[in-house]
Amino acid sequence: MWIGTLYALAAGLMWGLVFVGPLLLPEYPAALHTVGRYLAFGLIALPLAWADRRALAQLSRADWIEALKLAAIGNLLYYLFLSSAIQRAGGPLPTMLIGTLPVVIAVCANLRDNGRDGRLPWPRLVPPLLVIAAGIACVNQAEFAVLRAQADADVGRYALGALLAVGAVVCWTWYPLRNADWLRAHPDRSPRAWATAQGVATLPLALAGYALLWGGMAVGGAEFDMPLGPRPLAFIGLMLAIGLFASWLGTLCWNQASQRLPTALVGQLIVFETLAALSYAFMLRGEWPAPLVLAGIALLVAGVIAALRVRPERVPAPVSAPDRPPAP
Repeated sequence: MWIGTLYALAAGLMWGLVFVGPLLLPEYPAALHTVGRYLAFGLIALPLAWADRRALAQLSRADWIEALKLAAIGNLLYYLFLSSAIQRAGGPLPTMLIGTLPVVIAVCANLRDNGRDGRLPWPRLVPPLLVIAAGIACVNQAEFAVLRAQADADVGRYALGALLAVGAVVCWTWYPLRNADWLRAHPDRSPRAWATAQGVATLPLALAGYALLWGGMAVGGAEFDMPLGPRPLAFIGLMLAIGLFASWLGTLCWNQASQRLPTALVGQLIVFETLAALSYAFMLRGEWPAPLVLAGIALLVAGVIAALRVRPERVPAPVSAPDRPPAP
């Protein structure tokens, strides 16, 4: 149990890097953060693909198309939304919204598959959801107060950041559900090889995105030093760090935790990612969170843990009408 918990903590600490990358290099556009991160991850996936080459060779054309869809929405579009949100609204509010993902995914999966997996009892689920909403509201109120205290406050930019964070939640709610559909439809395939296939599929998408971004900046006359920006060494180092630690090693640690801990407990430990990301964000600011922010974080963590403890109830099978005897 302790080793599994430490693995989950390590995964959360590494995944938290994703949320501070856009803050470490704020002069870099969010699109460049996105294609740079997944270009690094795609390159890291190549040796893994060589190790899984036999399993990858069994994938059909339709499988690779599905891997491209998952990579495009679950990787590139998700992180484009998230990095754009962080650069506009700061770190805390987008991090809090992303922290609701375990509950949002569970609710959406239950609404879609309650005939197979059971139905979540709403009377027990609504109170934790209200607690989560109250936590997000506390952090939003605190961040909005900080924004209004600034002379050059841009409320519209902050609101757009919050909306983009919601878009990131939508992308990463769709991704695990669609990914689980493929895994259930192909029980004879290796989940590890399927994850590697998505990493390989990310590489050409990231390359194409990088080329489009570079060309678009050149045509638009943007004053940005492509391809690596004004701080090339910092950019390359950050992209490699996020690609290695957040995209690969963090997932490896999470899989190790999943093998050692009950599934219900693992779902609750995803809050390590949220706590790590919030800690990094306030460390970059060089300040302690305000009391209202601390209260909001506590409410979010309590609400997520309480919601994940609600167990589905079996849906009774419909009773078919008895056969009538044939009319004389």
